[in-house]
Amino acid sequence: MIKSMTRSLRLISIGLGLTAGVAGAQPVRAPEATANRPELEQQFRQRVAKLAQNRIGLTDAQMAQLEQSNARFAPQFNQIAAQERDTRRQLRAEMTSDGQPNQQHVSDLLDKSVQLQKQRIAIVETEQKDLARFMTPVQRARYIALQQQFRRRSQELARQNEGKGELGMQHPRQGLKKRP
Repeated sequence: MIKSMTRSLRLISIGLGLTAGVAGAQPVRAPEATANRPELEQQFRQRVAKLAQNRIGLTDAQMAQLEQSNARFAPQFNQIAAQERDTRRQLRAEMTSDGQPNQQHVSDLLDKSVQLQKQRIAIVETEQKDLARFMTPVQRARYIALQQQFRRRSQELARQNEGKGELGMQHPRQGLKKRP
Protein backbone atom coordinates (compact mmCIF):
# COMPACT_ATOMS: atom_id res chain seq x y z
CA MET A 1 0.00 0.00 0.00
CA ILE A 2 2.77 2.44 0.98
CA LYS A 3 4.81 1.47 -2.10
CA SER A 4 1.79 2.03 -4.31
CA MET A 5 1.06 5.40 -2.72
CA THR A 6 4.71 6.45 -2.99
CA ARG A 7 4.76 5.41 -6.66
CA SER A 8 1.55 7.35 -7.32
CA LEU A 9 2.88 10.42 -5.55
CA ARG A 10 6.09 10.19 -7.55
CA LEU A 11 4.08 9.91 -10.77
CA ILE A 12 1.96 12.90 -9.78
CA SER A 13 5.12 14.87 -8.99
CA ILE A 14 6.60 13.98 -12.36
CA GLY A 15 3.52 15.02 -14.25
CA LEU A 16 3.00 18.21 -12.32
CA GLY A 17 6.69 19.03 -12.53
CA LEU A 18 6.71 18.56 -16.29
CA THR A 19 3.53 20.55 -16.77
CA ALA A 20 4.42 23.32 -14.32
CA GLY A 21 6.37 25.29 -16.92
CA VAL A 22 3.64 24.89 -19.52
CA ALA A 23 0.55 25.42 -17.39
CA GLY A 24 2.03 27.63 -14.66
CA ALA A 25 1.21 25.01 -12.01
CA GLN A 26 3.02 24.67 -8.73
CA PRO A 27 4.37 21.29 -7.61
CA VAL A 28 2.18 19.49 -5.09
CA ARG A 29 3.68 18.43 -1.77
CA ALA A 30 3.18 14.88 -0.52
CA PRO A 31 1.01 15.63 2.59
CA GLU A 32 -1.52 17.51 0.46
CA ALA A 33 -1.37 14.78 -2.17
CA THR A 34 -2.39 12.03 0.24
CA ALA A 35 -5.52 13.93 1.31
CA ASN A 36 -6.80 14.58 -2.25
CA ARG A 37 -5.25 11.66 -4.09
CA PRO A 38 -8.13 10.83 -6.50
CA GLU A 39 -8.63 14.49 -7.38
CA LEU A 40 -4.91 15.04 -7.90
CA GLU A 41 -4.60 11.93 -10.03
CA GLN A 42 -7.44 13.17 -12.22
CA GLN A 43 -5.80 16.61 -12.49
CA PHE A 44 -2.52 14.90 -13.33
CA ARG A 45 -4.10 12.84 -16.11
CA GLN A 46 -5.82 15.93 -17.52
CA ARG A 47 -2.63 17.99 -17.48
CA VAL A 48 -0.55 15.24 -19.03
CA ALA A 49 -3.20 14.73 -21.72
CA LYS A 50 -3.30 18.47 -22.46
CA LEU A 51 0.50 18.64 -22.51
CA ALA A 52 0.65 15.68 -24.89
CA GLN A 53 -2.05 17.11 -27.12
CA ASN A 54 -0.29 20.48 -27.35
CA ARG A 55 3.26 19.15 -27.78
CA ILE A 56 2.32 16.47 -30.29
CA GLY A 57 -0.26 18.55 -32.12
CA LEU A 58 -3.18 16.14 -31.81
CA THR A 59 -6.80 16.89 -32.59
CA ASP A 60 -9.48 15.96 -30.06
CA ALA A 61 -10.35 12.90 -32.18
CA GLN A 62 -6.71 11.82 -32.29
CA MET A 63 -6.44 12.36 -28.54
CA ALA A 64 -9.42 10.07 -27.96
CA GLN A 65 -7.78 7.40 -30.13
CA LEU A 66 -4.49 7.82 -28.25
CA GLU A 67 -6.28 7.31 -24.94
CA GLN A 68 -7.84 4.10 -26.31
CA SER A 69 -4.48 2.91 -27.59
CA ASN A 70 -2.83 3.65 -24.24
CA ALA A 71 -5.60 1.74 -22.44
CA ARG A 72 -4.86 -1.28 -24.65
CA PHE A 73 -1.08 -1.24 -24.36
CA ALA A 74 -0.45 0.07 -20.83
CA PRO A 75 -1.35 -3.22 -19.10
CA GLN A 76 1.05 -5.11 -21.38
CA PHE A 77 3.88 -2.65 -20.73
CA ASN A 78 3.16 -2.72 -16.98
CA GLN A 79 3.26 -6.52 -16.92
CA ILE A 80 6.60 -6.62 -18.78
CA ALA A 81 8.02 -3.92 -16.49
CA ALA A 82 7.00 -5.91 -13.40
CA GLN A 83 8.60 -9.06 -14.81
CA GLU A 84 11.78 -7.14 -15.67
CA ARG A 85 11.96 -5.69 -12.14
CA ASP A 86 11.49 -9.14 -10.64
CA THR A 87 14.15 -10.65 -12.90
CA ARG A 88 16.62 -7.86 -11.99
CA ARG A 89 15.81 -8.34 -8.29
CA GLN A 90 16.45 -12.08 -8.54
CA LEU A 91 19.67 -11.54 -10.45
CA ARG A 92 20.87 -8.96 -7.92
CA ALA A 93 20.02 -11.34 -5.06
CA GLU A 94 21.88 -14.23 -6.74
CA MET A 95 24.94 -12.11 -7.45
CA THR A 96 25.10 -10.60 -3.96
CA SER A 97 24.36 -13.78 -1.98
CA ASP A 98 27.01 -15.27 0.22
CA GLY A 99 29.09 -17.83 -1.54
CA GLN A 100 29.35 -18.63 -5.20
CA PRO A 101 26.40 -17.52 -7.40
CA ASN A 102 24.52 -20.37 -9.03
CA GLN A 103 25.76 -20.31 -12.63
CA GLN A 104 22.67 -21.98 -14.08
CA HIS A 105 20.28 -19.66 -12.23
CA VAL A 106 22.22 -16.59 -13.40
CA SER A 107 22.19 -17.93 -16.96
CA ASP A 108 18.42 -18.55 -16.78
CA LEU A 109 17.80 -15.05 -15.44
CA LEU A 110 19.93 -13.48 -18.18
CA ASP A 111 18.03 -15.47 -20.80
CA LYS A 112 14.73 -14.38 -19.26
CA SER A 113 15.89 -10.76 -19.34
CA VAL A 114 16.66 -10.98 -23.06
CA GLN A 115 13.30 -12.69 -23.71
CA LEU A 116 11.47 -9.91 -21.84
CA GLN A 117 13.31 -7.30 -23.92
CA LYS A 118 12.15 -9.07 -27.08
CA GLN A 119 8.58 -9.08 -25.76
CA ARG A 120 8.81 -5.36 -25.00
CA ILE A 121 10.04 -4.67 -28.54
CA ALA A 122 7.16 -6.71 -29.99
CA ILE A 123 4.68 -4.64 -27.96
CA VAL A 124 6.34 -1.40 -29.08
CA GLU A 125 6.12 -2.51 -32.71
CA THR A 126 2.42 -3.36 -32.34
CA GLU A 127 1.79 -0.07 -30.54
CA GLN A 128 3.55 1.89 -33.29
CA LYS A 129 1.41 0.20 -35.95
CA ASP A 130 -1.66 1.15 -33.96
CA LEU A 131 -0.51 4.76 -33.54
CA ALA A 132 0.23 4.96 -37.28
CA ARG A 133 -3.48 4.48 -37.93
CA PHE A 134 -4.28 7.97 -36.61
CA MET A 135 -0.99 9.85 -36.12
CA THR A 136 1.40 11.24 -38.69
CA PRO A 137 5.03 10.11 -38.51
CA VAL A 138 5.99 13.52 -37.05
CA GLN A 139 3.33 13.20 -34.35
CA ARG A 140 4.54 9.70 -33.51
CA ALA A 141 8.12 10.98 -33.25
CA ARG A 142 6.98 13.78 -30.93
CA TYR A 143 5.02 11.26 -28.87
CA ILE A 144 8.09 9.04 -28.50
CA ALA A 145 10.17 12.06 -27.46
CA LEU A 146 7.58 13.03 -24.86
CA GLN A 147 7.50 9.47 -23.49
CA GLN A 148 11.30 9.52 -23.21
CA GLN A 149 11.16 12.86 -21.41
CA PHE A 150 8.71 11.44 -18.88
CA ARG A 151 10.85 8.31 -18.46
CA ARG A 152 14.05 10.34 -17.91
CA ARG A 153 12.34 12.57 -15.37
CA SER A 154 10.95 9.53 -13.57
CA GLN A 155 14.40 7.94 -13.46
CA GLU A 156 15.91 11.18 -12.14
CA LEU A 157 13.37 11.30 -9.34
CA ALA A 158 13.89 7.62 -8.58
CA ARG A 159 17.66 8.18 -8.33
CA GLN A 160 17.12 11.16 -6.05
CA ASN A 161 14.87 9.06 -3.81
CA GLU A 162 17.10 5.99 -3.95
CA GLY A 163 18.55 5.17 -0.59
CA LYS A 164 16.21 7.44 1.36
CA GLY A 165 14.20 5.98 4.20
CA GLU A 166 10.75 7.02 5.36
CA LEU A 167 12.11 10.09 7.12
CA GLY A 168 14.42 11.02 4.29
CA MET A 169 17.47 9.53 5.99
CA GLN A 170 20.22 8.42 3.67
CA HIS A 171 21.21 4.76 3.47
CA PRO A 172 24.38 3.66 1.74
CA ARG A 173 23.73 2.44 -1.77
CA GLN A 174 24.10 -1.28 -2.10
CA GLY A 175 25.63 -2.77 -5.19
CA LEU A 176 27.23 -6.01 -6.21
CA LYS A 177 29.65 -7.43 -3.71
CA LYS A 178 33.27 -7.39 -4.74
CA ARG A 179 34.83 -10.77 -5.19
CA PRO A 180 37.85 -11.49 -3.00
